[in-house]
This record gives sequence, structure tokens and C-alpha cells, in this order.
Amino acid sequence: MIELVIFDADGVLFDSDQSNVAYYNAIFSQIGESPMTAEEERACVYQAASGVFELRARGDRAVARRMQEIAESLDYTPFLKLLRPPLELRPFLMELKQRYRLALATNRSVTVPSMIEFLNLAGVFDAVACALDNVRPKPAPDILTLCLERAATTADRAIYVGDSNIDHVAAAAAGTHFIGIGDRLEHAHRVPKLRDLPAALERLISRGR
Repeated sequence: MIELVIFDADGVLFDSDQSNVAYYNAIFSQIGESPMTAEEERACVYQAASGVFELRARGDRAVARRMQEIAESLDYTPFLKLLRPPLELRPFLMELKQRYRLALATNRSVTVPSMIEFLNLAGVFDAVACALDNVRPKPAPDILTLCLERAATTADRAIYVGDSNIDHVAAAAAGTHFIGIGDRLEHAHRVPKLRDLPAALERLISRGR
């Protein structure tokens, strides 16, 4: 019996490629760094900000710390405007909420509160956990485990919806079920688009009966 559907953010609730690249380039420019490389652009979709900063800093802790300080004070509003949800999120999620409790578990950190507000998702999620909670980022299971604790449910009654192998690994380590979205991973329970999720949930639950 699935009672909690936990969502990843980037790549699931919205396409954030353009937003992420603009955000990190703004931080890099403030300390005289060049724009993101293709490798960093790929990494920023999945990794927590701390991982992106460490990748760019190349072992220089002072540089990584300076980037983190800039991130904590940066106005994220211009980058929110570059997020691209695949559909109108609030009505879609509120319809889903009639059958399941909903949660959010993401490697994002300081941007999570403003992201929720900008996307008009306040009050939608029954639990939220992110890298801001000072736990290890995915693929470690910590963020998912914390989300389960905050939702007061068990892993076998929850399903994580992600778009990458990192999400799948985290779900497996946390013990939750998993549904993949998009073409960034191969999985037995994978659907092309977010709009296909309700039907996928029904199929998964029916098989478990």
C-alpha cells in the first residue's frame, strides 16, 4: 500500500537546465571564474550545490567556501523565472493529493523555500527534506530517510519519483519504491512525462495487490 509519493525536484517537477547554468555562472563570475564546463553543466542537474562547488574548486576549500557564501546571499528570483514545469503543477499535485500524501526530497539547499513559493506549491507537501538539512546528498539515502521521518511513514509505504540513476540508488538505499521519469535513466518502472505518473502509480499498486 503506497501512502506517500516523494518527488525529486529538478528533472521531475521542472526542467532546470537553463536555470541551473545561469545560477552557477552568476556565482562563478563573482570570484572571477570562467563559465561552467560541459561536465559541470551535466553534474549540476543531479548534484547538490556543494558538489558543484567542490568540482569547480578542484580541492581548494577556500574557493568552495567562498562560492557557498555567495550562494547563501544571492537573490535566486531571476533564476526561478527560468524553471520550466511540464504542466501546471499545483492543480496536478492537488489532484494527486486526493489519493496520496506528497513530499519533496531534493539535493537543492538554500533555493528550496523560494522555489516552493515561486511555483505556488506552499501547503502541497506533507514533508520536505533537502541538502539544507545538513545531511548527505543523494545518492546517499539520508534526504529520503529524513523525509520519511518527517512524514511519519515507513519506506515500504512510500515511492520516490526521480529522473536519474542517483535518485534510483538513493531510493534503493532508503528502501522505498521507485518510479523514473524521462530519458536520463533506464528502469522497469519508468514513464516519459510527469503527466504519466498517476497511471504508473495505479499500475504499480495493482501489481502489489
